[in-house]
Order: sequence, then structure tokens, then C-alpha cells
Amino acid sequence: MDQYIGKLLDNRYEILERIGTGGMAVVFKGRDHRLNRLVAVKVLKDDLAKDAEFRRRFHDESQAVAMLSHPNIMAVYDVSRSEQVEYIVMELIDGITLKQFMQRKGGPLSWKESLHFITQIVKALSHAHGRGIIHRDIKPQNIMVLRDGSIKVTDFGIARLASAAQSTLTQEALGSVHYISPEQARGSRIDGRSDLYSAGVVLYEMLTGRLPFEGDTPVSVAIQHINSIPLPPRELNPDIPEALEAITMKAMAPKVENRYSSADDMLRDLEEFRKDPSIDLQYDPAKLFAAADVADEPTQIIETGARRRNGQGDTGPMRRRERPEPVREERRSSERPRKRRRSGMSVPLAVASILVFIAGIGVLLWVVFFSNSFQTDTRYTVPNLYGMTVEEAQADPKVQGVFQIVEGGSVSSSLEPGQIVSQEPEARQLVTEENLTITVTVSAGEEPIYMPDLVNKEYRAARQALLDLGVPNANITMTYETSEDITKDNVIRTVPLADSALQPDTMIEIFVSQGPEVAQRTMLAVEGMTLTEAKALLEGETGLGLVVNAVYIDSDEPKDTVLLQSIPAYTEVDEGTTVTLQVSNGSGASGEEPGIESPAPESPAPTQSADPDIKTVSYTVYLPDGDPDTIIEVQVRGSNYHQTKEVSLMVGEVVFNITGKGKQKFDIYFDGARDHSIEVDFDTGEWKLG
Repeated sequence: MDQYIGKLLDNRYEILERIGTGGMAVVFKGRDHRLNRLVAVKVLKDDLAKDAEFRRRFHDESQAVAMLSHPNIMAVYDVSRSEQVEYIVMELIDGITLKQFMQRKGGPLSWKESLHFITQIVKALSHAHGRGIIHRDIKPQNIMVLRDGSIKVTDFGIARLASAAQSTLTQEALGSVHYISPEQARGSRIDGRSDLYSAGVVLYEMLTGRLPFEGDTPVSVAIQHINSIPLPPRELNPDIPEALEAITMKAMAPKVENRYSSADDMLRDLEEFRKDPSIDLQYDPAKLFAAADVADEPTQIIETGARRRNGQGDTGPMRRRERPEPVREERRSSERPRKRRRSGMSVPLAVASILVFIAGIGVLLWVVFFSNSFQTDTRYTVPNLYGMTVEEAQADPKVQGVFQIVEGGSVSSSLEPGQIVSQEPEARQLVTEENLTITVTVSAGEEPIYMPDLVNKEYRAARQALLDLGVPNANITMTYETSEDITKDNVIRTVPLADSALQPDTMIEIFVSQGPEVAQRTMLAVEGMTLTEAKALLEGETGLGLVVNAVYIDSDEPKDTVLLQSIPAYTEVDEGTTVTLQVSNGSGASGEEPGIESPAPESPAPTQSADPDIKTVSYTVYLPDGDPDTIIEVQVRGSNYHQTKEVSLMVGEVVFNITGKGKQKFDIYFDGARDHSIEVDFDTGEWKLG
């Protein structure tokens, strides 16, 4: 595949270097010469490219994924074929995979980090599922973490192709099988809920630092997904909030009907948990992990030469509790039900059963009516403190002398600041301890505003999104930077990052792309040259790369002579900048006889043009105070007017005849330093300080 390095695909995409290899394709770093940006080019491997049917599916699947457009999904720019090379052009991401991120951490991620990542993953799945696209291979290796903390899900639609290209679960597939859903492992029909199962496994791994199921072979791991129950995450990491554990286990429910019905449903729970980490989502693990009826469909785990026989199979280092597979009794059509024989022991057994029943009734009556007579009832009911302040709770008669109130923290809430939002233990529970501590969580006030993800949005739309959230315009600043990867006028990054809580006084800085860096050029002096000579120096590949705009005016100078240039010589300008040249049309040439010298004007001031709208206004520049013997340079600059005069401070003032039309702004400079501006109305002949 390295033979592609240096090649130009479709006369547009230059292959620069190899950056990765997958099961079906090789990924190269490339440059899009048409848009002058770096891209990732995924080239289909040669052995697969020879299969015409596979090439067709590769192209169709990629075209469908190219329709996705979401901040958390890697963008597909182009799908093409060049000289029998099938390839996809995607955005080039500067980051590492989520798997690498977890490996660098060397342990579980914090639950806040895990929530940050899984929320973005589910948002990406919601967008794709809404357009009928299922990922089929959600795993940390297919999730990129960018430098700003955002993530992008990659390889949408590729898993369907991978299954067509690979008919066995080999060791090469081990990375994917750890995240496979039970219905995928059985070869059953799948939908978006399969992606949610895989997302649940990713969340499980982030929270615990371990995979729910391990094994030496892909088949052994796949079997565990079908028949085993994972350890609850809090048994491995007690710091995980109960609600986040519940979200994880619901996403990983083995029966699809017990999972979230859609990515939006899962996202809704994640948002509720983010607002209130103490929320009770009321999910019953016993129901979520009720034994799945796996006999409904025959298991179709792809064979590797050894079948699982009667309980055999490697469950790896993290063996889980096995759900017994349903056993179906089969009866041959020729067999008839046999009549039950009466046993001689049936009467004694019946008598014994009655005696046991009577004894049980006696024990129950003793417990209910007599046992409490010999002990003091020291049970207390936990009062409901919701909506109280801590001081009000401590003064409550149901609390005094029985319970201790301890403040355990605060959360955003619609309650007034200081009011109790939740408590532990919960209200109405019966307890037997005196001086029991009730830990309360109080309200911190209204829910804060969270920073939206603005990366790659047009900067005006990004600003409007913040204004719509209630962020004051004065709190938003724009900083412009060059960027090879982000389109001009789109957002490169923000400070603070997406999902950060915003306070009323938070200052937000939006970094906006100016596109690729533009070369700087030093302006040349072209006054006195012909227009042709000036263009040769300023335009084109052999010149400065500027754009010349010629404006003809009446002058005594020969036709096509450059009289003035809008950009002063020796100043720095960007390549591609437009420079306006005032050029003589030769209509004012007097044609004096040779040998008769005309008095030279003090400066090549333009005269009134034949254009009736162009007029002349006289403006007097008053010189600054200073040594009368000092000579200074006075300049008047406008978009189509530039005149310079050297005068002595002794004269005190100098008059400029400024030409133009309509309303125009002019700057006045003393020795190259701007002193002030004026706005001239050529229609009325009036001017004012600008």
C-alpha cells in the first residue's frame, strides 16, 4: 500500500504518509489541493478491491455515511474511485483513540469524565440512528478524543462491510467481540439498540477500568455476552454513583426489550443524571437481567472449528454467573403420557405436610402478637426534610433529640438556594438507631448554563447560539487564528470547553479560523511606471500576487502612466490584496513645444475627471507646532486618492484638493503617523472629522 505515497488521486488528493491500518483499509494522511487542507484518505485493501460486489457495497455504504453531519461524528468529505483504487476522504483528526486515552490513564476514568464522553457518543448515535444508519462496531478503538476534550465516532457503516469480508471470529476480531451485543453474537437481526449495548460496555469499561467479559478466544467472549451477567460496576468501583450504574446496566440488558428503546431515551437519562447525580432512576436489575429466552433463535456464533459442548467453553479471567440455558423437553409423536402411579407413601406425606403448616401458623402468630411484648419498640421514622433549610430541619420536632443533620453538598436545582433537595437515608424509612445522621444535599439555585459545542460552526452562528442561551454579548470575544484544517470563519475551539458550566460573569473566547496562513508581501513603488509595467510587478505568479484595480483620471502625464498607488510602497500586505492605481488617461496633455519647460507641480495631484460625479473639495491641513525650520511630510490617503506634500512647519497650513464622489473617508498622516480622519461629502462640498 505504500506505493500510494506521493501519488495524486483524481488530480486532487496527494498521499503524504501512512497513519494507520485496519482490517479492510489503510489510512493515509493527505492534502486536498483544491481546498488546501489536510485530510485522511482511507484506501480499500487490494484483495478486497478485486471483488466487484464488495466494491459496490463499499461505495454505497460510504455514500450513506457521507450524509451524516454532526460534531461528534468524523466527517466524510468524498467517496471516489481512481485508477481502480477505492477510497474515502475524511477529516483529519488531531487526537488519540478513547482506548489509548484509557490506557494512558492506567485505570478507571472518573465518573464525570465517563459521563462527558458517553454523552457525546450517544449524541452521535442519536444523529445516525435518526437517519437509519447503525454503527454495528462501537468500541473505544473507533472513538477519537480530540485535544479540546470532545470526541468523534469513526467508521460508521464499516462494520456491515467487515462482516461481509470476514466470515469467522478470529483473534483479529477480539477487539470488537468484547463490545458485541448478544443478538449480534447469535447472528440475529439487529437495530439501534445493539449500538446502545456496545455503548454501555464502553461506559462500563470507562467506569471500572475492566471489560465486563474476558476470554482467550473471540467465541468464548461472545458466548458470555449471551449467557452471562456482568458484575455491577459499583462492586468494582464503589465511587460510581448509583444512577450512573443503573444507566450502564440498562444499556447492557441482554434482552433488547429491556434496554433503552432509543439513543434519545438514554441521552435523556444521562442529562437527568448530569443535573442531579443523586436521582433515583428506579431500574430493577433483577428485571433487566432476567434470563433471556435464548432458545427463541438458534445461536449463530461464527464457528472457528470448535463448538461449545454441554457447558464447555473458556470464560476467561472474569467468569460471570451463567444464566442457565432453557431446556426444552421433546416428546416423540409415538409416545403417550404415562399415568402416574399411586405411592404407598402419599398418606403419611400429606399428614406431615399438614403438621408443618400448622406449626408455621403458630410461629407466625407468636411473632405478630407476642414477640413485641417482651421488647421495647425503638424504631424511628425518618422525617421528610425536602424543601426545608438546614436550620429549619434541625428545629423540626421530629428531628430534635433523635437525628443529627449534616450537610453533604449542593446541586443545581429549581428550589431556592439553601433548601434541601435530597437526603440519606430517605424519608419514611424505619430505623432503630438513636442520634442517626441524616446527610442532606441542598440547592445551589437554578441550573447553570452549559457551554455548547461550537467547534466547526460558523462564527456568527456560534455567537448567536451563546446569545440565545442568555450569555451577555460583552462576555464574548473573538480571536482569529490561521488554520490548515478548519474552514475559514468557522470555530477552531472555545474557552471554556463544551459542557463546562457557565456563570453570569464567565468570559467566553471563540477562536475563529482565518483559513490557511497567507503569505506576506512588501509593496513596491510603481508610481511613474506604465500600467503594464506595474501589473507585471504586482500581479501573477512572477509578481507579488496582488490584484490591480486601475482607475483612469485626467492628467498631463502620458497615457497609462501610474500617478498614485493606494498602498504605500514598502508596507506589508497579504497576498491577494487589491491595490488601486490611479492612471493617467492622457486627456490633459498640453503638448508644449520641445525646449519650453512647463512649471513642475509641487505634487502629482489629480484633477477633476470627465466623470460628472467626480468632484474636487479643498481641505486645509493645519500643521502641528514645532521648530519652524522643520520639514515634514503630509499625506492624505483614501481608497482611490493618495497625495503627499513636503512642507515647512513655518507655513502653518497646507491645502489639498481632494477628488472623489459621494461620501468617502480620508486619513491624514504627519511623517507616516496617522493624525486624524475626515469624511468628505463631494456632493455638498462639506467635510467633517471622521
